[in-house]
Amino acid sequence: MKYCSKCVTPETAETHEFNSKNICSVCNQIEDKNKIDWNERQNDLDQLISIYKDKYDYDCIVPFSGGKDSVFALWYLVKKKKLKPLVLRFDHNFLRKTVQFNTEKTLNKLGVDFINFKPNFSIVKKMMIESLIRRGDFCWHCHVGITAFPINTAIQKNIPLLFYGEPSAEYSSFYKYEDIEELNVEKFNKAINLGINAEDMLEMLRERYPKENISKKEIEPYIFPSQREINKNKIKAVYLGNYIPWDVRKQVEIIKSEIGWQGDIVEGIPPDYDYEKIECMMQGVRDYVKFIKRGFGRTAHLTSIDIRNGRMERNKALELCKIYDGKKPKALELFLKITNMTDNEFHDIVEKHVVSPHQPPSREELNKRKSNIKPKDLEDWIEKF
Repeated sequence: MKYCSKCVTPETAETHEFNSKNICSVCNQIEDKNKIDWNERQNDLDQLISIYKDKYDYDCIVPFSGGKDSVFALWYLVKKKKLKPLVLRFDHNFLRKTVQFNTEKTLNKLGVDFINFKPNFSIVKKMMIESLIRRGDFCWHCHVGITAFPINTAIQKNIPLLFYGEPSAEYSSFYKYEDIEELNVEKFNKAINLGINAEDMLEMLRERYPKENISKKEIEPYIFPSQREINKNKIKAVYLGNYIPWDVRKQVEIIKSEIGWQGDIVEGIPPDYDYEKIECMMQGVRDYVKFIKRGFGRTAHLTSIDIRNGRMERNKALELCKIYDGKKPKALELFLKITNMTDNEFHDIVEKHVVSPHQPPSREELNKRKSNIKPKDLEDWIEKF
């Protein structure tokens, strides 16, 4: 399997392409990032804000998880740009204690209004199983919910400007840094919904659970508006990272200092990255699935970012990947309990989605590669279900 000669990302990564020097497209994009006139982009941001500020009940909507990127975006817009935002969270049902603590601290420090929406878990569970079977990714409800809920609320409440955090060019090649990304139907279908819209999911669930009379109302939180609705309501959903240089480590230092934001342990991630994906109890399972399918995990993703920013040598990154990526997470016990699957059933499903030319380790080998990291709140979650 081919790997980028600069970072540690393999050819199985979605959207990545390799040039004649065997350097991946994301590494090349980060080079382009350094050529952008960020002063001009900052002026563009100020002009954009001026169009909407003080014109509506709220200046903008900030979709929010309580993780590093959304907390920084909210802090920046409130403290640096003096905006009055409405903060919205789609609660995917697996928010951990630390992120709940961080959320309360952030909201109190910044003095903002907040709406939290938590969907029906019985439907969420069914969606997790369906999307794992269909796409080898049990997070469809989260990908789609965190995208559809804020933009539908923007339409309902007539708050046309939305600010998301990091641009996708930082991690993938759906878009380049020279592009000014906007969330619209094209991006939703290309990069977010796994090729399954909410109406598709409803029919799939009805087919799998014919006796349960699942109604269209159950999938309403996941219905993304049409482009006609978006245009009619003049919705502008943009990414803050297209207007200011995105540097996760520096931003984490800011929110830890300014807000008292706290990191946490996440399975499959070195302790130095205590800021990464702390929101979800299922993150270790998700990264384990990715490793089986594509041959790399969260540590490869994180160390590649550090390599691109000149903070780590490639050899060190490879060492860390060997230690942390592909370890069977302890949270898999929770996932199996929730979905009522056996370990073999789970692996049977995931192995059907392996991306060539990757060849995953045998199950015997995977069972030897067990994680020695245990999230401190895991037992509470297992008892809960």
